[in-house]
Amino acid sequence: IINGECLVAQRGQVTGLGHASGGAGGGFGGPDRFQFNSNYSIVTMSQSTDVPSGQGFAKSLKLDVTTAGGDSNASSYTQLDYRFEGQELTRLKYGTSSAETTTLSFWIKSPKTGIHWVRLYGDELNNNAFISRKYTVSSANTWQKVTLNFPGFTTDGFDNDNTLGLRISIYFAQGSAYSSGTAQADDGGWLNWGDANDRARNTVGQVNCFDSTSNDIFITGVQFEVGDTATSFEHRIISEELAHCQRYYYVHAKGDNKVVGVSVGYQTNDIFLMIYPKVTMRAAPTLVQETGTNYYRAYNNGGYDMFNQWGSTWNIQENMFSLNANSSHGLSSNGGQPQMIITSNSGAYMAFDADL
Repeated sequence: IINGECLVAQRGQVTGLGHASGGAGGGFGGPDRFQFNSNYSIVTMSQSTDVPSGQGFAKSLKLDVTTAGGDSNASSYTQLDYRFEGQELTRLKYGTSSAETTTLSFWIKSPKTGIHWVRLYGDELNNNAFISRKYTVSSANTWQKVTLNFPGFTTDGFDNDNTLGLRISIYFAQGSAYSSGTAQADDGGWLNWGDANDRARNTVGQVNCFDSTSNDIFITGVQFEVGDTATSFEHRIISEELAHCQRYYYVHAKGDNKVVGVSVGYQTNDIFLMIYPKVTMRAAPTLVQETGTNYYRAYNNGGYDMFNQWGSTWNIQENMFSLNANSSHGLSSNGGQPQMIITSNSGAYMAFDADL
């Protein structure tokens, strides 16, 4: 698990994740790599300093329920996902008789006592094979460690590439379409997500952690490993964790007057800018930007030239981003002079997203 102890939070607090009336909704916020998904609830996701005592953790992921719902509809789902590339999983030997058992462990502070569920869902496995395991929260709003085992899947394996292979889903509420069947046994095997009867076995008895806007959920110390025993959490230094996260999401500049890069002025009104990410990203990313009401500026010889907002002409690859931008005001000097591109609004930022 990348960022399992929630040290990196490049996006910062994000509000309005999910959906209140049945539409697909979700996204990233707070600690990197964890994605919230719900069709009948909305949350604010952020990084928190509320952590289990004496475990060596400094940060956690916080879900603050802002629109309650949870299991208000038969098709309701409310979950926190972590997603793996297929090539990260070849070591599990799925699709062979030697398929490995895995162990998931994490700390959770839930607002509800009772049964909670976790699912492995194979995006690249036959019939989107899945397997669920339950645990019981014994004390509300109290940190508790969870350890769950999952047998290997022998029928099919993962593609050795950078596409989505498997996701871990930590559930907080589920409608009857996913919870009205016969619960999987604690040692039950893999099921077929394409079968409605199997789907109904996914989260039987799941309590609704999203029935009130007073509810908060905290998670940290997420670890997924080969074998049937949970080992001590593997703490990483922040620079290592950040580099892993930047493969999927990279904030290049954020805030007022932050440098974006050195460009070259050419012709009368144009500049050319090259940006290199800190690490090679998973795939060619999507540009993410927010400029408020202001534009970006070029600095030259003590003066500013206003340029159109990003989006003029981009060439974006996984290891290089280039921009041709135009200024309707004209450069303050002849072409060929270096121009420093900076943001001009305190809420402006520029990021690149290649998350799964």
